[in-house]
Amino acid sequence: MVIAKPMQDTERKALALEYLKAFDNGGVTESGGSILELFAVDAQVYFPKWGVANGRNEIGRMFGDIGGTLKSILHDYDNFNYVMTGTDTFAVEGKSVGEHRDGPWKAGEPEHGAGRWCDIFEVRDGQIQRCFIYLDPDYAGKDTGRYPWLSGG
Repeated sequence: MVIAKPMQDTERKALALEYLKAFDNGGVTESGGSILELFAVDAQVYFPKWGVANGRNEIGRMFGDIGGTLKSILHDYDNFNYVMTGTDTFAVEGKSVGEHRDGPWKAGEPEHGAGRWCDIFEVRDGQIQRCFIYLDPDYAGKDTGRYPWLSGG
């Protein structure tokens, strides 16, 4: 039986960053591998309006569904806010810019719009075990009618 060496926070942060860069790169890591290889076989990923994907196959389907709506995306790596807990679970908060099939977005433009996000990761044994993504999936800001403060109603 092989006992895995506990990961350091710096290693966890590096894996989360590798994942986000791979997502921006169409699911391809810097070494040319698949983004799915960063996940444990039985990992879970949550995305708003999609739900929870269980295991690499469902995660791949989820990423295909979400990625199929995006023309481009770029996360602002230099300004991430990492909230490390000294355990396997930590948060990464950041901003993104890109183009959805319904239109472009940039965090802060407008201030209430899409582009701000927070991911909760669970990382151990060199892989992402869990990634729950919290953001506004209305990237192009089209869903205004239901919110009086956005629709002027």
